[in-house]
Amino acid sequence: MTAVLLPDAPILSLDAYVAERDGGAALEQSRSLGSQRVLGEIDASGLRGRGGAGFPAGRKWASIAAGGPEVGQRYVVANGAEGEPGSFKDRALMGRNPYQVLEGLQIAAETVGAEAAFVALKASFVPQLEAMRRAHREMVDAGLLGSLPITIVAGPEEYLFGEEKALLEVIEGEEPLPRLFPPYLYGLFTTSPQMGWSAGSALPDDPRGRPGSNPTLATNVETLANVPAIVGRGADWYRGFGTGESPGVALYTVVGDTRRAGVAELELGTPLDAVLVEIGGGVREGRSLKMVLSGVANPVVPADLVDTPTSYEAMEAVGSGLGACGFIAYDDTRDAVSVARMASRFLYVESCGQCPACKFGTGEVTAYLDRIAAGRGDADDIERIGARLRTVTDANRCFLGEQEQRVVGSLLRSFPEDFVDRLEGIDREPLPVPKIVDIVDGVASYDPDQVRKRPDWTMADSPLVEVVDPPRG
Repeated sequence: MTAVLLPDAPILSLDAYVAERDGGAALEQSRSLGSQRVLGEIDASGLRGRGGAGFPAGRKWASIAAGGPEVGQRYVVANGAEGEPGSFKDRALMGRNPYQVLEGLQIAAETVGAEAAFVALKASFVPQLEAMRRAHREMVDAGLLGSLPITIVAGPEEYLFGEEKALLEVIEGEEPLPRLFPPYLYGLFTTSPQMGWSAGSALPDDPRGRPGSNPTLATNVETLANVPAIVGRGADWYRGFGTGESPGVALYTVVGDTRRAGVAELELGTPLDAVLVEIGGGVREGRSLKMVLSGVANPVVPADLVDTPTSYEAMEAVGSGLGACGFIAYDDTRDAVSVARMASRFLYVESCGQCPACKFGTGEVTAYLDRIAAGRGDADDIERIGARLRTVTDANRCFLGEQEQRVVGSLLRSFPEDFVDRLEGIDREPLPVPKIVDIVDGVASYDPDQVRKRPDWTMADSPLVEVVDPPRG
């Protein structure tokens, strides 16, 4: 299969992009087709968002384009703030093929009638920032991007920077604290109430802001990179890959207890066990697979379900989810308590604190898991975890509390024997958070600072390893 998204070697110049991938041709064709036909082609292709939710791209674009001038301006945001543990695909894409991301962004902006566009990624993604800036500069100088202003935003390290409502806050100069309303209802620079952290009080003086809701298309960079191929080759061609409900290709990441780590482009619907072998080389010698996490956003996939096709519909049918196709494999040396503790602590320290049920609930679940992992827990602690999981999503502004429910709850249900073992005092090594910094020669490196992060988003001087008992009763 010819790579749709991810070339074998980085594309280092616009000339190379034009020569090797017919760069710019789809953008020219989209202008000939017009907005309505482009919208129809994206819808017919069945392209779904690659940020994790899998929402149909055609419907999302159409909702932004609808409404006429009375709803205000329109914007497009390319979300490259990749923070999902186990995922490195957005950085691989932006590093190797930034021109295709920008071409897709330009097509989207012209199709929905956007006034401006933004590319948002973390300031720590230095090689990807350099690649995106180089590509943008070259494409502007060549006149490919027309008069549309595109701003590249280097944002903070927090996990919630990647949440679409928090993403808009960062672009407006605020902290990554999710708003109440989604971008398609209240977008960038709106003077209408949007219930953000600062409520946009300074925005009436911003020349970009006008009365109206300013619908904003916030979409993942991989989703946009699919667009030039769909426009250039047609929806029917794109549907030749993948499955009926999950057409096309996707970028997959594999890390964890496999022979190697990596990122590769595969057809949607590829069985999960084949993904682990194709990218990761299978589990380590002498070991057997125990479970796979699809990031920390979906229920665990036990080893007996690892032959499940990696499509949205098949993963949902077995009680999990495809997410951003970032898979963390754990072998039989691991236990579910360690995995639950790792995921819960990550979500706890990354929770922003706007929703008390989320911050309190993830904190309490983490504390109970700490005690169980230390061999000081009892059966009542497991019941208390269940009680906290039932309320952790109360009045939530974002998906983080539901992630806590999904991951920790599924580990309790799928591996009860591991929790019993820990109650009986069996010790296991704590697991690192697979927040990937880089993958080089098949080896993934994880962020060493994550273990120092406090729940208020500050950093301790040393790793936070002490176990703090939660309140009893």
